[in-house]
Amino acid sequence: MEKCRIIAYVITLLSLLCSSAADDPYRFITWNVTYGDIWPLGISSSRQSSSSALDLGLSIEMLLVSPFIDGFWNGLLQRRNSWEDGVYGTNCPIPPGSNFTYILQVKDQIGSYFYFPSLAFHKAAGGFGGIRILSRPLIPVPFDPQLDLKSTLDNGQMLPFPDGLLINGRGQYGNTFTVDQGKTYRFRISNVGLMNCVNVRFQGHKMLLVEVEGSHTLQNTYSALDVCLGQSYSVLVTADQPPSDYYIVTSTRFTNPVLTMTAILHYSNSAGRPIDPPPGGPTIEIDWSLNQARSIRWNLTASGPRPNPQGSYHYGLINTSRTIRLANSAGSINGKQRYAVNSVSFNSADTPLKLADYYKIGGVFSLGSIP
Repeated sequence: MEKCRIIAYVITLLSLLCSSAADDPYRFITWNVTYGDIWPLGISSSRQSSSSALDLGLSIEMLLVSPFIDGFWNGLLQRRNSWEDGVYGTNCPIPPGSNFTYILQVKDQIGSYFYFPSLAFHKAAGGFGGIRILSRPLIPVPFDPQLDLKSTLDNGQMLPFPDGLLINGRGQYGNTFTVDQGKTYRFRISNVGLMNCVNVRFQGHKMLLVEVEGSHTLQNTYSALDVCLGQSYSVLVTADQPPSDYYIVTSTRFTNPVLTMTAILHYSNSAGRPIDPPPGGPTIEIDWSLNQARSIRWNLTASGPRPNPQGSYHYGLINTSRTIRLANSAGSINGKQRYAVNSVSFNSADTPLKLADYYKIGGVFSLGSIP
């Protein structure tokens, strides 16, 4: 799927000024407007919400190379001032490199709206986004409010199943890695997800694992590699296949259904498209994952951050006085879904633990409390 040119709205500043007796409070939002690329399943960076009791002050920083007007607020009533409507004929386009501040009062409206520019087909290029005007906290809405992730856990429920996977923040076919035939490339793979392990594989290619989170490993070859939450691996992939395009596949582990996302490994002298279907991988096989984890070993002869070999660090000579086994779990605590280590769930203290330890502040934590 080809990438789409859009106008990206990046929120760079959000400040709330205190109210005064003479006027309603203002919320000022600075948007940097520029062209950029997005891919499906990306995260929108242009959505904002505002309390209906606030005046909305929008400071627009203009960074485009052509005149642009980005101030048509579809459905918002221009209370006492029609100059802020934004359509051409109401005011002038914002010149490149300059800015204009729209001041909108949305006091008597709630609900869902959207904005878009009115010139040069910028809307067709993706220059639009949502505006949400929330009801006042004391005014009930005639339906149950939506829940965010924290509220979901606080209600004793598990997090919802994700809609999809992203590779480098992009959706299906959003990434293309171009390689020259015969050369070897280093791919650094990190799982920055929230709840799922993933399996990574290169169609028709092997991965040589060379480093795991700052440590050089014995160099084993894998056709598929599990990367669990928080893990980072470095693999070497040699472009030793006939010139073509090949799938890079990432799929979830231990889930039903299995989510899959693909990128493209593109040979610079490619003669064709990838061969369908993308290669399958392990799904629910626990032993497969455990055996792979056991196969990853420290390279004791390779140099790490220092010239001396990693194996010269004398940790093995330190006498072990206590062994602590860590086991993760999930359960309900006071009706709220929580996750725990050794059946203990972390609860933020009013005083940061490091400060309490450094300044010897009592009553914050107890030594020897690990089960």
